[in-house]
Amino acid sequence: MRSFLNFILSVALTLAICSNADASTHKKKKSSSQHDSSTALQKDENGAPIVRAASVYVIEAKTGQVLYQKNAGERRAPASTQKLLTALIIAEAGNLDQTVRVEQIDTEVEPVKLGFKAGEYYTRRELLEVLLVHSTNDVARCLARDNAGSVEAFASKMNRKAAELGMFESHFVNPNGLPASAQYSTARDMSRIAQAAYANRTIRAIVATKSLAFRYANGHVRTFENTNRVLKAYPYCNGMKTGYTEAAGKCLIASGTYAGRDIIAVVLGDKTSSIWRDAYQLLAWGLSI
Repeated sequence: MRSFLNFILSVALTLAICSNADASTHKKKKSSSQHDSSTALQKDENGAPIVRAASVYVIEAKTGQVLYQKNAGERRAPASTQKLLTALIIAEAGNLDQTVRVEQIDTEVEPVKLGFKAGEYYTRRELLEVLLVHSTNDVARCLARDNAGSVEAFASKMNRKAAELGMFESHFVNPNGLPASAQYSTARDMSRIAQAAYANRTIRAIVATKSLAFRYANGHVRTFENTNRVLKAYPYCNGMKTGYTEAAGKCLIASGTYAGRDIIAVVLGDKTSSIWRDAYQLLAWGLSI
């Protein structure tokens, strides 16, 4: 019964996600979209959905049991999904209600940015929340500098933590996932970050946040929507992290829970037209088996 209900929900939500993800593209490329819809629910010989992403890794979050993999050991740019590692280090360091002073160097980064200014003060918790909900690159730099003294020193911490988690095919040079030639990971390795982050109550609560009201130092309040569309479209999804650069393509680590089962799906190197559908289908399939 659970599998049947999830299949019915799978069909409905796939259509919803595909429709909302890129309506303008659908109008311009109707024939292509119709082809996408016809292949949306195709499965392989093991019943797993066929996806377009370059690298995929699906695990049971509590045990680490591998449910599905595709080019899982291929080195790829993880983009902003690596902010989960940044967040994990910050969350485990504690003292999240301690205030942080923004420095000018924190603001010198490419978008996406929060747009805070040097001299302003925020708590680590406030910054951690907006980092994970809206994927702000300036906030990643600020938290990294506050934690380790510099972005470079924090990158060393990231690599030590990665090794501790058993991530032996990864190397990080910044806290935000912006392109760097010496920065890479794999879908398998990223699942280890995701599993550790999923077990952290603070991070798990933040990544499940669909919208966040952030108060700037000047009193202005801005509401940020979570960049994870699957979180809003699929009721059993409970969060994790998006990512995108031209080098990395569309990336998403998505988690979900249903009937005592917890699943994490890592999707790297996907396309705008298919990232949400691919991640959703993998998550729904993992929760249904």
